[in-house]
Amino acid sequence: MNCRILTTILFAGLVAIGLAGCEVDVEDPGEAPSVDVEPGEAPEVDVRGPDVDVESERRRVTVPDVDIETQEKEVNVPDVSVDFPDDEDN
Repeated sequence: MNCRILTTILFAGLVAIGLAGCEVDVEDPGEAPSVDVEPGEAPEVDVRGPDVDVESERRRVTVPDVDIETQEKEVNVPDVSVDFPDDEDN
């Protein structure tokens, strides 16, 4: 039997035995505290991310042929440009 399962069964048995041998008389059920909560305000943020342009262009690259001979083929390859915001652009 798995050690974790055995430990869980043993713990549950001990709890059951402990609860079966106790007599509990509640004289004062108690009361939850009263709490006043005022709404908060989220901070104002200005997030500037980079401008990303993704395009494709035709290029001739060498790729393996089915019979493991290499040949050049024209395929689309990614052409990515990223423009980060300048520190002066506030």
